[in-house]
Amino acid sequence: METIIILTAVLQGLAISLGVGSSTLAIVNFFVAIADGKIDEIERKMMGVVYVVLRIAMVAILATTLLLIAMSYQTGISVSQGAQLTILAVLFINAVLMTKHLMPSKYGPSIQAGSWYALSIVSSLAAMEIIEYTYTLFAIVYVIWLVLVTIIVNGVMAWLRPR
Repeated sequence: METIIILTAVLQGLAISLGVGSSTLAIVNFFVAIADGKIDEIERKMMGVVYVVLRIAMVAILATTLLLIAMSYQTGISVSQGAQLTILAVLFINAVLMTKHLMPSKYGPSIQAGSWYALSIVSSLAAMEIIEYTYTLFAIVYVIWLVLVTIIVNGVMAWLRPR
């Protein structure tokens, strides 16, 4: 059982790394695409490939997180696991809303990018087992983080848009 837990945790770490890297490429591609005021066909294709990789990472993270929670059911869900599930829910809901064009580009990309980095940080803290925090503290810091990332992303978008 311990070997399965270790392998699942390693796969989860790889999937989070894939997601963070892909998210970084997605936001950078988005910045480059909007810089000239028009997203051309090549830019759209490249972003489409990155989005497929992001979705693969999301599914892999969800599967490994749920498997790790199921294997530790006797101890209950930790604050870290609850934080990860919350971030995953935000990632999935935001991705669906962005795909259906229901999430404005003023918020969607920054929520996605900020959530990927938050997931990476939360999982790193859990792996190191060196920090204790409450779910309330996580939620407050997460919201502040998303606001900060939204300000930064919108600032970059405003700076890049053709005048």
